[in-house]
Amino acid sequence: MSISTTIVIAGGGLAGAKAAEALRDNDFDGSIVLFADEEHLPYERPPLSKEFLAGKKSLPDFTVHDSAWYRDHDIDLRLGTGVTSVDPSAHVVGVADGGTVRYDKLLLATGSRPRRPPISGADADSLYYLRTFDDAQRLNSALGQASSLAVVGAGWIGLEVAASARQRGVDVTVVETTRQPLMTALGEEVGAIFAGLHRDHGVDLRLGVQVDEIFSADDKSTGLRLRDGSTVIADIVLVAVGAHTNIELAERAGLSVRDGGVLVDTSLRTSDTDIYAVGDIAAADHPLFGTRIRTEHWANALKQPAVAAAGMLGRPAEYAELPYFFTDQYELGMEYVGHAPGYQRVVLRGDVAGREFVAFWLDGDNRVLAGMNVNVWDVLDDVKNLIRSQRPVDTDRLADPQTPLSELLR
Repeated sequence: MSISTTIVIAGGGLAGAKAAEALRDNDFDGSIVLFADEEHLPYERPPLSKEFLAGKKSLPDFTVHDSAWYRDHDIDLRLGTGVTSVDPSAHVVGVADGGTVRYDKLLLATGSRPRRPPISGADADSLYYLRTFDDAQRLNSALGQASSLAVVGAGWIGLEVAASARQRGVDVTVVETTRQPLMTALGEEVGAIFAGLHRDHGVDLRLGVQVDEIFSADDKSTGLRLRDGSTVIADIVLVAVGAHTNIELAERAGLSVRDGGVLVDTSLRTSDTDIYAVGDIAAADHPLFGTRIRTEHWANALKQPAVAAAGMLGRPAEYAELPYFFTDQYELGMEYVGHAPGYQRVVLRGDVAGREFVAFWLDGDNRVLAGMNVNVWDVLDDVKNLIRSQRPVDTDRLADPQTPLSELLR
């Protein structure tokens, strides 16, 4: 593309920064305008609920590039300025300050925001949600003064914050509507392992219960009223019940959307040939699984931008990475790879009680759909190979730690 070409990136998180980087790495010499809603330089989000709350990292440690990098690479980075509208026919975006910018190609990397549940009191200003660095900074300061924390939701954010708070000596109660934590992500059997982990570290984990009200006193959220009539009293209340994707720009622009995602092909191109989408909002055709996959994970924000950049520059590329995420809670570290919404069984391999094991999610034909290594390292590539092979495995050998995973494909 010529130097007169302009590529606009809507979204100043990890995905937006990586897209700008990929464009320059691919010798694009045109204009790049990167709009970021926040006043901070683009940064990675996983440390917000992990190392930052644990006091192990500060913002510069997980900032993608310093300000000099954007200057040196001639990136027009506009902090605190969000894109408010897209006109595909005119190839123009409107921005929060009332101005407009014309684009030749547009990348949507608008991410997501915390979901506010339909619970009385869930809109109180004194509540805590966690999505941005400012959210994390506010929560971090509060935890330094608090003796107790109530968490609504036992998903990844809720459990990671619970772990960080317990390691700081804060009493923690976690309330979850499902039978086990992480039911959507991992299912009941593996979710129970995480329930045991948190209870072993002193968390009051209440499962299968509904929150009817988040109540306040003196303009401060002070606890939960549960449907069974009991209450939870706490200095801090964090709501962590999932996210809403920021697809409003795409919807108003007339792009194809469904179930909270912007529909994109394997090259991450939307229904408009000059607009691409990455990260949380991208519901992408996956060449291996033969279905659309949309996940709100760090790996997509990290790796999808290079594929979208190639597409915007007219080069063939497809996103074929397996979905991946990780967590660190107390002494447990794990990596999950794959896609297993319709799994039929779980096979566990190793020392589950000692939390050093690998879990596999299989379909009805004993093909591995996903795997998770817990405090067992150097097996991720073998797990990926099992998934990509789409071949049935011998489940007894799969469960046997003495059988190398690589041998299961022979």
